[in-house]
Order: sequence, then C-alpha cells, then structure tokens
Amino acid sequence: MLLIFLGILFGVLGMLLPLYRAHKEIERLDEEKQQVILERQLVVDFMHHMVEALGEGLTQDELRQRIVHAAILCSGALSAALFEQTGEGMMRGVAVEGLFPPHRPLPPAASEKLTTRAKFIEQILRSESFPETEGIVGAVVTTGKGQLIADAMADERIVRHEDASLMVRSVIAVPLKFRDQFFGVLAVANSADGSPFTAADFSLMQSLAEQAALALHNSKFLNYQIEKTQLDLDLSLASGIQQMLLPDVMPEIAGIDVDARYSPAQKVGGDLYDVFTLSETRLAVTVADVSGKGIPASLLMAICRTNLRQIALRHDSPAQTLIELNRSLGGNLSNGMYITMLYAVIDLPANTLTFARAGHELPLISRRNPLTSLPEESFVGSEGMSLGMVPDEIFSEVILDHTESFHPGDVLVLYTDGITEAPNEEGKEFSGARLADTVRTLHSRSAKELNDGILENVHRFTGDVPQRDDLTLVALKRVGIS
Repeated sequence: MLLIFLGILFGVLGMLLPLYRAHKEIERLDEEKQQVILERQLVVDFMHHMVEALGEGLTQDELRQRIVHAAILCSGALSAALFEQTGEGMMRGVAVEGLFPPHRPLPPAASEKLTTRAKFIEQILRSESFPETEGIVGAVVTTGKGQLIADAMADERIVRHEDASLMVRSVIAVPLKFRDQFFGVLAVANSADGSPFTAADFSLMQSLAEQAALALHNSKFLNYQIEKTQLDLDLSLASGIQQMLLPDVMPEIAGIDVDARYSPAQKVGGDLYDVFTLSETRLAVTVADVSGKGIPASLLMAICRTNLRQIALRHDSPAQTLIELNRSLGGNLSNGMYITMLYAVIDLPANTLTFARAGHELPLISRRNPLTSLPEESFVGSEGMSLGMVPDEIFSEVILDHTESFHPGDVLVLYTDGITEAPNEEGKEFSGARLADTVRTLHSRSAKELNDGILENVHRFTGDVPQRDDLTLVALKRVGIS
C-alpha cells in the first residue's frame, strides 16, 4: 500500500510541478511586463521634462542642468553628472546634482573653503578636467557604449574618496548620442534605496540618454534658428539704415543729368556712392568700395559718408578732402580694412571735372571727337592709395588732383569692381573694355538709359552666375548738346 501511495503521490507531484513552473513563469513575465511599463513611463516622464525645458527656451547650460535633474528623478539615483569633451582630448563636468563623486581625489582640506559640501563638489566637478580615456567616463567615450558598474567597490577605475558621503557603491554611465553627434556622457551614482543598479536600470538610463541627446540636438537647432532669425533681423535693419544713407533722389543742378545704381551681393554691402551739391554750380560725386562685406563694412561705409560730407565743404581740392578723410578714419579702421574711393567735383562754369583717386577704379569719360563726331572713351586717372592703408604722411604724398575738361555732351561713368570683374560661367570678367564699348554705344542716351544698358549687358554677360560682389554705378552727363 505504501508503494502504491508513494506512486500516486509522485504522480500527482509530477502533474503539479509543470503547473508550478508555469505559474512562476507567468509571475516572471508579469514582473518583466510591469518593469517595461514602469520603464516606459519613466522615459515618457523624462521626455516630458525635456519638452518642457525646450519650451521654456533654456540656454544650453540650463538644459544640461535640467537633464541631470530629470535623470535623478527618473532613475532613483542620489546624484548625477553630465560630462562633455573640451575639444583638446579632455573631458569636464558641465552639470551636476547631488553629491556626485569627483572623477579624481579631492585636494586636502579644500572643502573647508566652501560653505556647503554640495557647492564644493559642484565646483570641483566643473573645474576639473581629465583625459577622455580615463575612468568609467573615458571607457564610455572610447567604446561609445554605456557602462554598468553594479559593484563599484570592486572596480579599480572608481576613485576611493576618504569622505564617506562620496563613496561610490554603484554607477551607470551612458553616452549622449544622436545620429553622428556625440554630446557627452551622462552618469548616475548610488541608488536611493542602497541596492546596486541592475540591468533594468541600465536599460532605462540608455533610453533616457537617447532622449537627452535628442533634446540637446533640438536645443542646438532651435538656438541656431533663433540666432539666425535675430541675425536676419539685424541684417534687415542694417540694410534699411544703409539704404537710408544712400541718396534716393539725385540733387537737381542745371546742366547735369545724373543717375546712380546700387546692388549689394548680400543683404548689407560695402559699396558707397554719394552725389551732393557744394554750391549752385559745383557738384560733388563719389564712389567707394569698403574691403569686406556685411555689417562691419556697412558701418564703416556710413561713417565714411558722414565724414566726407562734412570735410568736402572745407576744401576746393578733392585730394585735400581725401587727405583729411583718411586722417579722420584712422581710428575707425580695424586691421586689414581699407576703402578705395574716387571723389570728384564738377565745376559747371569752368567746364571742368577735378578728381582724386584713392586706389579706386579709373573713371571712364566719353566725349565726341570734334572731327568725326563719334564718341570716344578713355579711362583717366591719378595716383593715390586706398584710405586706411598707409600712414597720413605717405597718403598725403601720393594723392593728387587730376583735372579734365567736361563740356556739354560729355559723359562720366564711375563704378566699383563689381561691374568690371563680374564673371561669366567660363570665369571670364566683364572687363573695362566691355564697359567702354557699352558706353560708346549708349553715349547719346540719358544717364538713366545709360545705366540701364550697362547693367543689362553685365547681366547678359554673367548669365546664371550668382552675383559675388556689390555693384555700384554712377553716370553723369553734361546736357545741352546731344
């Protein structure tokens, strides 16, 4: 009977054992399911923190601090830190919360200098740098993979601090990567309940790191967009101010037909032109080209125009005007910046054109030959160096006035190198010869029609090649004889 009973008992146990194992497996799967649900919720909470941070328009430093704060909340760690590369093969802490243990041993008695232990630890972490191959953080950088150290006391890479509050029992360090961008390493130390970090904790931190890297990427992109928008606004404002400085209406003086055009290669250019009266019978005209482009060139152009208008009233000589202008601009020209300029004065009763050339392109004069009645063009010039390029004494010695006759029917064309050096698809330049040919063909036209024709020929020559330099063109014609 005993044998029968035992046989029945073992038979029942044999039937119950698979059921027991199935029950345990169900419990394990249920625990894993709950863990996945918890991890998913923690990741969602972390994402929420990141979205809130981006929505608040935090700076990069503020976002990094928000990341370590959210990492502690979601992981249950006592402390967290974020490390970034310095660009010199070194790492440094850029955000910390809690008593995160410094990467290296603390200097003796250094903590006594600070009011709180947490403040001291934060200062140490933010100030110390270490090779990007050193320690747990270095292992993450080198391998590109996260590190789970369940028992930190048994790992030689972990620093043993004398301060018991800085003892590292368990640590997780994960890379912050988004696509091909590496933002740094996020590390947490010591769980709040004192237990070692687990594989589940490690998986959670990897998920959090992905969201943190995405937030850093988006923040960088948003900041870029904000900066670009601000820059576009600044450029639009500067462009508007620049257009206000350029004369939109030419002065009316009997005997002169004048037209000017200006087309910057960017929103803000470095070319300058101005036309203004010195008296009822004397007209001043200038064209200049500031080295460089953008806002600095635009500001220098504005200063140059303002000074020129003031100085021109004190001198009959264009050369003397440029000498004083060169002296006045000395303090406004940074290294490498200079201005080429041609400044001319038309005296109607004397039928003369007097100009001084500070390294600028030669002016083009077109006259009719009295024998053939056909227009003839010539580039005329005088010596001179660019404003701001040499000391006053050298500039004064080389700048000269040059006077030409300027009778009714004569045409003067001033321009910047954006006209003559405009390239076509083959890399050839429009050139002064093509400019002269165009002026010869259009000699009998008005100043406006002359400029229209020149620009039309330049655009036809360049085709689809983008404009690479500012274009400035001023045409003046003595009227009275066609």
